[in-house]
Amino acid sequence: MPSLIAVGGLLFLLGPIAVVVAQSVNGAGDLVFPPRHFTFALYEQFFTDAAWWGPALQSVWVAVLTAAVSLVVTLPAAYALHRTSFFGRKAVQMLFVAPMLIPVISLGLGIYIFFSAVRLDNSTLGLVATHSTLVMPFMFISIGAGMRQTNPALESVAMLMGAGRVRTFFQVVVPQLRPSIFVGVLFAFLMSFDEVVVAYFITGPQTTTLPVKMYSAIRWEVSPVLTAISTILTLSSLGVCLLIIALRESHSNA
Repeated sequence: MPSLIAVGGLLFLLGPIAVVVAQSVNGAGDLVFPPRHFTFALYEQFFTDAAWWGPALQSVWVAVLTAAVSLVVTLPAAYALHRTSFFGRKAVQMLFVAPMLIPVISLGLGIYIFFSAVRLDNSTLGLVATHSTLVMPFMFISIGAGMRQTNPALESVAMLMGAGRVRTFFQVVVPQLRPSIFVGVLFAFLMSFDEVVVAYFITGPQTTTLPVKMYSAIRWEVSPVLTAISTILTLSSLGVCLLIIALRESHSNA
């Protein structure tokens, strides 16, 4: 009985995805199920229409910058907070995970008001700064988990052999954290690419991301090309998740 319930729940979750995937190769000009024809015309429309692949490139660019900025800030911060002890350390750690505790809609409204005042709305810089704030808690947790698995004795030995702190960090600490860093970067990229709520507040015609474009299209026009885009995003997210699992497994077996 528990197995049947589990299978039923899995089918309930996968059913809508299967319908979207099937619709994405449908030749009809409207949303119908089951598909009447088999064609990749909707995928061709996505890749040939600048109104769609333009926001997609913007999303990729913002996600890459977000992952890079988050790593540059979070990696040394996580190392310092796990290797030193000072008054208020717990408070600083809480600051890194605080964005997880704030409702996204409230955060989006506050960022919109602030960015409008400083003229950062409708800018790639504003998007990167916002997304970095949203993904840093998850990268901090990932790298922090890796820090707990590192061996501080290796750092002491390296410094006794004459290596400075910077060289010890990059040649001793970072190699031990490589799986956690990769996982954190993948999470940051995926979360930034998929983020829509806050981006909807601060993007404009020149900085529209793909999720915002899709949300707007759903509100004003239900275009069949959305099924092709949704399929691409679903398969991409699945690939990233499988890669994260593989990295975790390789790290556990190491």
